[in-house]
Amino acid sequence: MRKCSPWTFLPVMFSFFTAAGLWVVRSVSKSPPYISIAGDAPPASCVFSQVMNMAAFVGFILGVLRYLQLKPRVHKPWLNIGSLVALSLACFGMTLVGNFQLSNDEELHNIGTSMTFGLGTLFCWVQSFMTLKVNLRNEGRRAGIPRFLLSGAVTSCMLLYFALMAQRLHMHAARAQWALVMFFLAFLGTFAIEFRHYHFEILCSDEQDPPLSLSESFSEVSEYQSDQL
Repeated sequence: MRKCSPWTFLPVMFSFFTAAGLWVVRSVSKSPPYISIAGDAPPASCVFSQVMNMAAFVGFILGVLRYLQLKPRVHKPWLNIGSLVALSLACFGMTLVGNFQLSNDEELHNIGTSMTFGLGTLFCWVQSFMTLKVNLRNEGRRAGIPRFLLSGAVTSCMLLYFALMAQRLHMHAARAQWALVMFFLAFLGTFAIEFRHYHFEILCSDEQDPPLSLSESFSEVSEYQSDQL
């Protein structure tokens, strides 16, 4: 039986440690249960900034690896590129949320929140669609159906969150916000399904050898499949 690639642990560890970090912020804070308010004042704000910065960095790495994984298999590269751009901007939004607390710069904080939730949700739907179409190692349905369900859960929680906020039902809105984030982290964790078949490595050469592009320097273990988007 073929061993799983060590890269399979990256999405799982990302989801687990990000979720754990956010719950630590909640336990440290004595504020209402909104994530942003919980991480608004020291010492919780210090932990919150660190968690969001690390999550943004690792999330961006996951997006790049996923882009390179799908690149040889898609006929419509704009869909793959658009997915990477959406997640990259969502990750940038995470840094805004983490570093510009609600009480210090509410407008910039809310912009970051909108980027993270809106573009993150878009990324989920695009990736769910590409999962079924590309069908890596004939596991498209195995990975795609849970991703569509998680995308629907993320979208429902986001709509519910804004609806409850408009009605000033803050306790229920906060629960919807936490559920949204947990579903989104779970979605990114599902990339372990495909990553377990792949090995990514960066190759370095001296000046006498031709330079390698980033996409050429990542190699795959599994064979090329004919199913393409």
